[in-house]
Amino acid sequence: MSTVRNRKFLAGIALAAVAAFPLAACSSSDSGGSSSSSSSESGSSSAPKPLASIDALTGKDTAVALDKGFTDALTSLKLTPGVVGGAKLTDGSLVFPITGGNVTYFKPGTASPYVIGQIQHEGSGFSLKAGDTLVEITNLNVDPGESRIYGDVSVNGKVAAPSAYVMTLNGSTLKPLQTEGDTAILEGTKVFISPVAAGLLNDTFKTDAVTEDLLVGIAKITVNTTSGD
Repeated sequence: MSTVRNRKFLAGIALAAVAAFPLAACSSSDSGGSSSSSSSESGSSSAPKPLASIDALTGKDTAVALDKGFTDALTSLKLTPGVVGGAKLTDGSLVFPITGGNVTYFKPGTASPYVIGQIQHEGSGFSLKAGDTLVEITNLNVDPGESRIYGDVSVNGKVAAPSAYVMTLNGSTLKPLQTEGDTAILEGTKVFISPVAAGLLNDTFKTDAVTEDLLVGIAKITVNTTSGD
């Protein structure tokens, strides 16, 4: 009986924490932590305590359903998309396996941002190719506190920008949390090209057609909600 309760408790923590992270992406138009509530909290004698914390995320994946505007832009630039490592391109979606990370969740209003951590996708990524030039963006790392995705950028096999800020998240269109068995599903967060990535791609492919905040697509995140024990 206690084992069942423990598993349900772990699942509840996982759901609460993971459900919150895309919402952090739309809690403010900027992620600089300049809100008055944040500054007042920092001056408090006691730091807020987290409501939940997942020290080790396991499985499943992050999928991004590619927006037609993005694929049309690639076509106009004669860029061919592809996948790297364990990633897949299925039914118009890029799918990246979740390999690790952690999430800490505070009660909204007691801390800003109220979700911190990272969601890692080591060993996978996507590529863009034009002629003899191949750009690969791999080892994607979602930072919910900053509403950003980082990744290693390489050009023709040589590292051009490690841990670069490649995408921006906006969770204003997030759908309600869904659960299926031992998984939680979050769908609807918008994924945009970052100003950094736009500059890198324009410089590499000798164009100015890649604009910052170009909508890449809509994210669907599926995570395990039970411990591995």
